[in-house]
Amino acid sequence: MRAIIVKEFRQLRRDPRTLAMLFLLPFLFLVVFGYAASFDIKQVPTAVLGPEAGLVAAALPRQFHVVSTDAGGDAGVARDVLRRGEAVVAIVTPATGEAPRAFIDGTELFAAQAALRSLAEARAVGTGAPGAGGASSPAPAPASAGTSTGGPVASARVDVLFNPELRTAVIMIPGLCGIILVFVGTVATALGVVRERQSGTMEQLAVMPFRPRDVFFGKIAPYLIIAAADMIIVVVAGMLLFDVPFRGSVATFALGAALFLFVTLGIGVLISTVSQTQGQAIQLAMMTMLPQFLLSGLFFPLYSMPWGVRWIGYLLPLTYFIKVARGTMVRGAPIGALWLPLLVLAVMAAVVFTASTLRFRRDLAPAGGAHEPEDS
Repeated sequence: MRAIIVKEFRQLRRDPRTLAMLFLLPFLFLVVFGYAASFDIKQVPTAVLGPEAGLVAAALPRQFHVVSTDAGGDAGVARDVLRRGEAVVAIVTPATGEAPRAFIDGTELFAAQAALRSLAEARAVGTGAPGAGGASSPAPAPASAGTSTGGPVASARVDVLFNPELRTAVIMIPGLCGIILVFVGTVATALGVVRERQSGTMEQLAVMPFRPRDVFFGKIAPYLIIAAADMIIVVVAGMLLFDVPFRGSVATFALGAALFLFVTLGIGVLISTVSQTQGQAIQLAMMTMLPQFLLSGLFFPLYSMPWGVRWIGYLLPLTYFIKVARGTMVRGAPIGALWLPLLVLAVMAAVVFTASTLRFRRDLAPAGGAHEPEDS
């Protein structure tokens, strides 16, 4: 038994990928669930519009983080700000003695719930003040008092947009499209290419009169078609079974999905070129997939994470696809509001796909180099 134990330790030592997974994954879970996995939203991105935008912005409770003010904005502008994803809460101040209005983006589920709680607490403080008589008072409070009592938002009329019932399915179905593309593009592609190498089919393809580019695109084409079909099934099923809306442009959604799929396919091919067995491919695929599931904003908002962890999320392609998917499906955001995530996905796709193509061609070149004469 002692000899078997020593043998297993030696075998583990010779497999750095397995050692990395055994030690890095527990550390990753510790960091994510200790710092990143937070449903406690301390700051909600807020836009303040209307004639008294500056005064109201200074008097808001601390949880509302003001990202923009617009003295000329109205309710229509506020809705557009939320549709474009520029803020989670938009507060419109009235020109006269009317009560202000607070618009909340229901696609940001946890931030919306935090904003509703904060508004409810401000309203409770306002109605419970001495002399209030149980009625809300629209009179604005001084800035110092507004920080503690809620001030002008105590009597605000609240409207939750895009997801009024705050249903989880509305925000999860667009995210599931990204998960499917990650799984098919990364895991299935990596395993398919490695399987060819293990069975010896890759060497046979290398000596046949095919260019490496033909072999590369021929290998990934089935997975691209399967991933696209799975995504369409999930979107249609989500709309029919869970009443998930699709308010935006199908072309914008398809563009984001295509760019993201090229990124995941490139990652899958890269994994296959550095893996000798399917077990190694699965290990590397898991190490690339877990951060995307946990740090992309799929479950936990990025702005609730500390900067020490948040920057990792900005390097993950799933982060930007989720912005595109939720923006087009649920909020109906125009392509002009999604240019940044689309641009980032395009750059990632170009870099990863080019690297995977070159690596794949290099793997085929030695096997096919001795059989170059094609004119015979």
